[in-house]
Amino acid sequence: MSHPHRTPAPHAPEPNAHTPEPHTPGQAHTPPTAQAPTHTDAHPEPHPHTDRNAPADGNTRPDAHPHPTAHDQPHAPSADQAEILDLDAEILAAHIASITDWLPLTAAPRHIVDLGSGTGAGTFALLDRFPEAHVTAVDSSAPHLQRLREKACAAGLDGRVRTVQADLDAADWPDFGAYDLVWASASMHHMADPALALRRVRELLSPEGLLALVELSGFPRFLPPGEEAALEERAHTASDAFHAGHVPHRGADWGLMLTAAGFSVAGERALDVRIEAPENPAIGRYALASLTRLRTTVADSLSAEDLAALDTLIAPENLASRRDVTVRTTRQIWAARP
Repeated sequence: MSHPHRTPAPHAPEPNAHTPEPHTPGQAHTPPTAQAPTHTDAHPEPHPHTDRNAPADGNTRPDAHPHPTAHDQPHAPSADQAEILDLDAEILAAHIASITDWLPLTAAPRHIVDLGSGTGAGTFALLDRFPEAHVTAVDSSAPHLQRLREKACAAGLDGRVRTVQADLDAADWPDFGAYDLVWASASMHHMADPALALRRVRELLSPEGLLALVELSGFPRFLPPGEEAALEERAHTASDAFHAGHVPHRGADWGLMLTAAGFSVAGERALDVRIEAPENPAIGRYALASLTRLRTTVADSLSAEDLAALDTLIAPENLASRRDVTVRTTRQIWAARP
């Protein structure tokens, strides 16, 4: 069962090269000028991840067109996409917190980068878990970063958060500096070259640092056993076929790839998620938003009969208030040292 999001009291920023300057709440941070790094790479869930049109200088640009988010949808960011990321953060708050609690850190991190931050699911969980830390949230989507900044200001955490818009598939990365913890949740599989991305992340980490790599084992399932669940599975089968061509690194052997990139795997676990609607009324909205985006992906693949049935199923009046839906998914987590 999810628990309420914990928001610590803001701490005064520690004066050092990696600490963002505080700003007036409601005012967006100005991302730093990006410098070509030696070799650093990564990617958003939440988001939200990479974009070949994002400015290499890290400046927010409203006309950028990012890659898909953590939900692997081949569309530009939208209000619906941001809603899914926010619902994911709300509903899975306890599970995300359990991941941050599990990390085999040698000391509490002070400087964290969230690669592919989306609207901030990982960013705010990390701020909660490590009250002395500052987080640099990196994403290709200007709207998602703006939403993250607004939430940080509303929570009084804007002095501990810096946002950087960047294309992490670009040849050069912004100069992030050295970080104690790199968090990459549902973002690494979007990379054009994940092997290169991991090598760059390794160079981004301080010698005693840690990479937390979180990947989805599959999209969430929602519907109870029966004809509806069978329809949902057919839609996911069609979606998997689509993403096999568009997101080929989803489901990669990340343990092997981490080792090949020079990391030492310090821990690995699977996190099974099962949350029923009575535990969280937002699950109906989460199911509606997720299945609606799934329908967009499979519109050219499902039979006319299945599409009609899916349209009936995802009508807001039919799904959003249902109490028999359940979030069922699994996330794989790796902790690795450089």
